[in-house]
Amino acid sequence: MTLHEDATEVLTRWTPPDPEQAELREHYLKYLASHEDGMRRSSRPEHLTASALVVDPAAPRVLLTLHGVVNRWLQLGGHCEPGDLTLSGAALREASEESGLRGLVIDPEPLQLSRHELTAGGCRGVFHLDVQFRVTAAAGTEYVVSEESHDLAWFDAGELPGGVDHSVADLVKRVYPQA
Repeated sequence: MTLHEDATEVLTRWTPPDPEQAELREHYLKYLASHEDGMRRSSRPEHLTASALVVDPAAPRVLLTLHGVVNRWLQLGGHCEPGDLTLSGAALREASEESGLRGLVIDPEPLQLSRHELTAGGCRGVFHLDVQFRVTAAAGTEYVVSEESHDLAWFDAGELPGGVDHSVADLVKRVYPQA
């Protein structure tokens, strides 16, 4: 099975939590059906990406990255790579690379979808069709700030940093509705 086929299968079987997410899912599936290269960063005007909201197993908190290009606090994640076999595997790889955390465990069902236009970097003007997953960190592991980030930090689910993007806040609410 190719990454493209896996993404199509994951999105087809996923039950969206609300009408907005259902509409996004249909958009993603139509894009994949008409773009064999839809999983590659070279695909235009959009391409699928995979990201991970890393959660602490012991407390309602999330690990966010101060993104090196966007300069905003975001979930971990990014472009799918040629060696990725599954969409959830791409999200897990990105989370591991960007945090240095080992022993991460991913829920293979997406939490939410987020379509957003890039305003900086080499993909400026392109839309990311981001598939966002929940990833649980192993207790007691320490993160390492990667070259892609200005910083990494744990944030209480109810006290996200100022200026955090609404899609990140929505993602956190899907894991911690009471926050």
